[in-house]
Amino acid sequence: MNCKNKGFATRQIHVGKVQNAAGSLCAPIYQTSTFEFESVEQGGARFAGKEEGYIYSRLGNPTTALVEAKMADLEGGEDALVAASGMGAISTALWSSVTSGDEIVADETLYGCTYSLLEHGMSQFGVKVTLTDLSNIENLKKAMTEKTKVVYFETPCNPTMKILDIALIAKTAHDFKSDIRVIVDNTFCTPYLQQPLSLGANTVVHSATKYLNGHGDVIAGVIVGDKEFVGKCRMFGLKDLTGAVLSPFDAFLMARGMKTLDIRMERHCANARKVAEFFEAHPAVSKVYYPGLDSFEGHETAAKQMKLPGGMIALELKADKAATAAALNKLELCTVAVSLGDAETLVEHPATMTHSTYSAEELKAAGISEGLVRVSVGLEDPEDSIAYFKAGVAPLV
Repeated sequence: MNCKNKGFATRQIHVGKVQNAAGSLCAPIYQTSTFEFESVEQGGARFAGKEEGYIYSRLGNPTTALVEAKMADLEGGEDALVAASGMGAISTALWSSVTSGDEIVADETLYGCTYSLLEHGMSQFGVKVTLTDLSNIENLKKAMTEKTKVVYFETPCNPTMKILDIALIAKTAHDFKSDIRVIVDNTFCTPYLQQPLSLGANTVVHSATKYLNGHGDVIAGVIVGDKEFVGKCRMFGLKDLTGAVLSPFDAFLMARGMKTLDIRMERHCANARKVAEFFEAHPAVSKVYYPGLDSFEGHETAAKQMKLPGGMIALELKADKAATAAALNKLELCTVAVSLGDAETLVEHPATMTHSTYSAEELKAAGISEGLVRVSVGLEDPEDSIAYFKAGVAPLV
């Protein structure tokens, strides 16, 4: 089906769908490791790139191809590649961008495992990584050198919700050196809320485990960008370096989840606004970080580049680590768990969970305190979630 110029909801459902022999409405799960050739000559032609077709599921599979087509279309990219996890996508994209002696500039506030990969992993292989606060564009200008190959960041940042100006960062990087690859982690927003490629970024990565799948039953990642780079990620970064191949069954579940992406994101955002407004007025909370609040420092930039403020909230409790843990332990309905973007409301303590790879000094620099709590607001009735949050933080008043 030609979905050109169709709306987002239509495209999230129909893009990538191809006819199948049985006429199945849902795309079949091609649960196979390898594919038959009609002849030795055909096999040779496919390996030589002279004939299109499937060879081996590490290189491509019809079920994963469906999700890749959807993501490329929704993000506005030329091509996409799915991976076995968000970190599989991130590491594949980064290792496909640099070699020993190259440099990466990244924001100092990142998901814990991304931070660990950059700060403690890539340096072992001769790649210099400079972490800085990209909300001040002068920091980027100072950090870039002729060896810089990648500028990497999330927005909103995990877990503080710091907003970074995608268009400004991309323009600044490309004005300095046109071949710098600007990579944006768009996990918190999905293409329904934000499309970094349209703002000047070169590549988008996702942990598709989160909102894209949306049901808490898949681990997956995605890379979206130009055809040449995604091809390099597929045939070198993923095939030879990381091997982070998404299974056809997980791709099937992801395609199922994406059919309702816009509906879910609308509800996540509406619920999050109500929860954020509750926390902002609560005496046990010193600060709420949510892009939809006028009091939020990055509110104007978020409004410029995001369709809606998102479903993620961070908040500072007036409590130390022990009191914060006690408050979270009292919660009912709202689940203490890492990850995000599920139907269930999830709460976690970044300093001891998702960002435990940071040292005490690094936590302080990134603005992650003992009282910081991250909330992924789910699809429940918001009044019910608020009631349980109210009971949980009541002892802190």
